[in-house]
Amino acid sequence: MKLTWFGHAAYKLEIAGATILIDPFLSGNPVFPQNLSVEQVAGDATHVLLTHGHDDHVGDSLEILRNTGAQLTANFEICMWANAQGIQNINPMGAGGCVDVGPFKVGLTTAHHTSSTIPDNGQPIYLGNPNGIIVEAPNEPTLYHMGDTDIFSDMALVNELYAPKIGIVPIGDRFTMGARAAALACKRYFDFGTVLPCHYGTFPILDQNADGFIAAMGEQADRVKPLAPGESITV
Repeated sequence: MKLTWFGHAAYKLEIAGATILIDPFLSGNPVFPQNLSVEQVAGDATHVLLTHGHDDHVGDSLEILRNTGAQLTANFEICMWANAQGIQNINPMGAGGCVDVGPFKVGLTTAHHTSSTIPDNGQPIYLGNPNGIIVEAPNEPTLYHMGDTDIFSDMALVNELYAPKIGIVPIGDRFTMGARAAALACKRYFDFGTVLPCHYGTFPILDQNADGFIAAMGEQADRVKPLAPGESITV
């Protein structure tokens, strides 16, 4: 599995038979690499997975879905909202579901956060409950993108059900776990071989680097692989 981070919570996953974008917040992302374009990142996308409806996660999804014909997987409300804007290839789900989409299976978990979009009139539109995302693919390590969340004890059940080996973990504080809580979640509830921190350094009100998280991971610090925006890792 090849993973590329584009800053914030935006990732590309490349596996046999699929190119998957998770939370593709690109064109409005302050740390999105200037040498890249949305078209370059999304040109070969087959699937778009969204954790929740906030604009810094939905990002360029509608444009990407229209241009590529990729399938959207998200909660029911997000899929219906996208469908009302002309997106036909949708795969609505809810927390607890795990669906075979061909090259891989995708599951949604609980996340402790909120989910909405704010149109020009400033009145938030509710877009269902937030989620984490599981990706299971043949001959690949299972991946868990936690979405935007606080730590919660039922993470133990996520591990029992899926045993993910790659964790994409929000660490930026204020809107998600900070360094201490994120490290506790990883160490107490999971046995990740690779931990990719995200949701930091994007805006001034978030933690600006992964140093505190790496320190809090203690003896498991070597599992943390912080990437620069645009950088890839193969696991």
